[in-house]
This record gives sequence, structure tokens and C-alpha cells, in this order.
Amino acid sequence: MSDLGSEEFEEEAENDLGEYEGERNAAGERHGHGRARLPNGDTYEGEYANGLRNGRGTYRFKNGARYIGEFFENKKHGQGIFMYPDGSKYEDLSPSPYTKWNTVSRTTVRCGRTSGAGEWVADQRHGNGIYYYVNGDTYTGEWLSHYRHGQGTYLYAETGSKYVGGWVNGQQEGAAELIHLKHRYQGKFVNGNPIGRGKYVFDIGCEQHGEYTHLDQGIEEAGAAIHLPKEADAGSNKGTPGPMVLEGPELLPLLPARSAEEQVFGAGGQMPLQL
Repeated sequence: MSDLGSEEFEEEAENDLGEYEGERNAAGERHGHGRARLPNGDTYEGEYANGLRNGRGTYRFKNGARYIGEFFENKKHGQGIFMYPDGSKYEDLSPSPYTKWNTVSRTTVRCGRTSGAGEWVADQRHGNGIYYYVNGDTYTGEWLSHYRHGQGTYLYAETGSKYVGGWVNGQQEGAAELIHLKHRYQGKFVNGNPIGRGKYVFDIGCEQHGEYTHLDQGIEEAGAAIHLPKEADAGSNKGTPGPMVLEGPELLPLLPARSAEEQVFGAGGQMPLQL
């Protein structure tokens, strides 16, 4: 299981296989609206153009997964919602325009707005969308080739903490803010870890500034080593600093937002199964 999904969710190429009921063109190809049951047990109902899934449709996988949205030449492409067998879901909170395949002109045309549809390009999450994970976490933001990539917000359901900032190939990276119940950390992240100049901002009205440097033995800030717990719960009460006077050499440990893989499976784990 990984962010790249699984071949279990690949739609079967039709090529006029399986059972079909619907419209056809002069060449006998599936063309217009139709319903098909494919040899592998999957079903599709929606629009076709010249024998391929083109336009709006619903594809149901035999394992319980379901995609409702737009297709282009048999691939998920445009706006669509994907519901996974484990209960997770990919969509978009913001209503957005969708297109429809015109079987006469063989072009796509705008048909209004559809609520809840995430963006897809060539069978991959690409653009803007929100993913609801089976453990209750959510990611809202930009995607590139199935990965969280660009600007996005990851909300940890268990603690209420959230990471707001940059992502690169599924990892927290770039300028960001890690927000907990009573304090937040503002700085730069690389591969899911803080690095360089940053600061804590506390709700009691004070700040602590410093710099993170990654070393073999842990993380060093302003010359004092900070050893992070391997599986710290972001925003948990354990280790969370309370009201204090920011004096002396003692430094506060950062409570890093765990990667989505660690949230679900622990250190070294992977994301919930996704397409």
C-alpha cells in the first residue's frame, strides 16, 4: 500500500468486451450513454465516445470501490469522487465546474458546477482535492501525480493538531506552520522535519526563537541537543510546554507532525490504500 495507490483499482479496458446495453455509432462502437458489465466483474454506467469511456460516468469495482466523475479515453480525468473499500474518500470541498464529452463535436464542454469532486489527470489525483483517511485524518490541498504536492493542510483527527504549508512528493517540505492547541511552530521543513530558523508562538503571548540543525544524534538548536521522541504525538499533552519564563539555555522540544504513514501504521509504515 502506498500513496501511488494499487493496481487493484485499475479499470478494465473494455474493447467491446463483456455485456453492454446502450447506444452505438455507425461503426458499431459504444457511443453515447450505456451500461456495461466487464469480464472481471466491474460495472460502468455513463457516457462513451467511439468505444471508450468519455464524459460523466460511474465505475464500480468488484471489491466495493467506486468512482463517480469524468473520464477521458477510459481514464479518470477531470472532476471526480473516489470512494475506497476501507471507507476513505477523495473529493473536493469546493463546488467546481465540470465538463461533459460532446459525442458530436468530440470535445468537452462546460456544464455547470458539481459539488464534491476532486481533480484527476490520466487516472491520478492531480490538482486540488481533499482526502479523508480511514483513521479520521484529512488532507486538503494540492496534488501532483497521486502525491500531496504544493500547498496543503493535514489535520490530525486524534489530537486536533494540523500542519499548514508546503509538500513535495508526499512529504512535508518548505515554509509551514504546525499548529497545536495552545502553541504553534513556524519555520521550514525538509522531509517532514523542521530545519533552520524557526519560532514557537504561545497563546500566553510569548515567543521562543531558535534554529534547528539535523545531526546524527538528533536535532540541535542554538548549540543544545534536542532528542525527539521517535513517535511523538503532535499536539499531545505529553511534552507540551506550559506557561514558562523563556530564560536560560533550556530549549523546548518540537513535537513534529508525524507523516501520514506513521499516523496510521507507526514509524516506517505506509499510507492507507489509495488510488
